[in-house]
Amino acid sequence: MPYDPQKDPYRNTFESATNQARQATEVTPSDSTDMAQYAKALYIGVKGDLTIIPLEAEDDTGVLFKDHPAGYMPVMVRRVLATGTSATNIVALTN
Repeated sequence: MPYDPQKDPYRNTFESATNQARQATEVTPSDSTDMAQYAKALYIGVKGDLTIIPLEAEDDTGVLFKDHPAGYMPVMVRRVLATGTSATNIVALTN
């Protein structure tokens, strides 16, 4: 599934990924479905492996963050993959 600009609230703004989020949504990892609204960052509640598809990835190839600690991940994300993800209590931060 390619990048969908309709799900990207930052596409026409100068909004920075480092600005504070206005909304937070629990993430259910999925191998086939992008998040309803792309995340400007993720919060990881319980450490573990985290496989994501970055915001502007050309395809559905995941990027593995091995043994990611609990805390923030400052990467814009369109999907958290179920396969390869063992981290839990993941929250998407959006505007």
